[in-house]
Amino acid sequence: MAADNTSSMTEFILAGLTNQPGLQLPLFFLFLGFYVVTMVGNLGLITLIGLNSKLHIPMYFFLFNLSFIDFSYSSAIIPKMLMSFVSKKNIISYSGCITQFFFFAFCVISECFILSAMAYDRYVAICKPLLYTVTMSPQVCVFLLLCVYGMGFLLAIVHTGNILFLTFCGENVLNHYMCEFLPLLELSCNSSYMNTLVLCTLAAIAIGVPIVTIFLSYGFILSSIFHISSTEGRSKAFSTCSSHIMAVCLFFGSASFVYLKPPTILPLEWDKVCTVFYTIVVPMLNPVIYSLRNKDVKLAMKKTLGRITFS
Repeated sequence: MAADNTSSMTEFILAGLTNQPGLQLPLFFLFLGFYVVTMVGNLGLITLIGLNSKLHIPMYFFLFNLSFIDFSYSSAIIPKMLMSFVSKKNIISYSGCITQFFFFAFCVISECFILSAMAYDRYVAICKPLLYTVTMSPQVCVFLLLCVYGMGFLLAIVHTGNILFLTFCGENVLNHYMCEFLPLLELSCNSSYMNTLVLCTLAAIAIGVPIVTIFLSYGFILSSIFHISSTEGRSKAFSTCSSHIMAVCLFFGSASFVYLKPPTILPLEWDKVCTVFYTIVVPMLNPVIYSLRNKDVKLAMKKTLGRITFS
């Protein structure tokens, strides 16, 4: 579809994850399975935290919101992705593309900042246990959450605005399974150094600031742990952080690979693989990580299942 500017570009064709015909059906069922597990896991964790009063503490307040974010952006991406495996042409309108990108950017950026808020919560719990209740009061938790979603909304608006300034000429086949900035930039006929600079700046803020916060928090945490005299005390302190550390490494590792490298280092196909990891695999694994490695969650799950069975 030829287009002189964004106003005449009415739709894109999403190329999908692969163009190999023999892989389409197996991949459809694979990612459908991922989606079902993601929905069940995150909605289950949200319900579990909501129903159990013992989990109404800051740590699980943030975990509740992490699950909500994972649920939201999986729903914004995977259903459209599944269509690419069963449709000859997976078409998305220009406005639909922009809308999908905004919600994707909002959720991913919010996840970056919610993980940093969770790191701060662990820092207070381990380094200032006597002041934990005061420091992490309900008002402080709500304020941190407003900052998380506020940064997600603000940076997503700027990121989306950066797309709206792109113009598209000729091709409308988007080499991705969703509307992402780098493939849109590749299609654009007026992409410039400024567009790339804005992308890198936003990525540095959205990824860099939370990572610095997390590193500082865990620096203080490690210092406090090494000052604990008993082996049992050190082991308990480490166990309270292990789930969060795993979630951080999985999410930021794959996201950083896509956004904090020059776009020309590796082809877009590699970016697609990494994007699959942090947009689809990580949201599926988070509930598993926090459920299997958390005694409070497992105990709450047993009690809730016991109530349902008894009823």
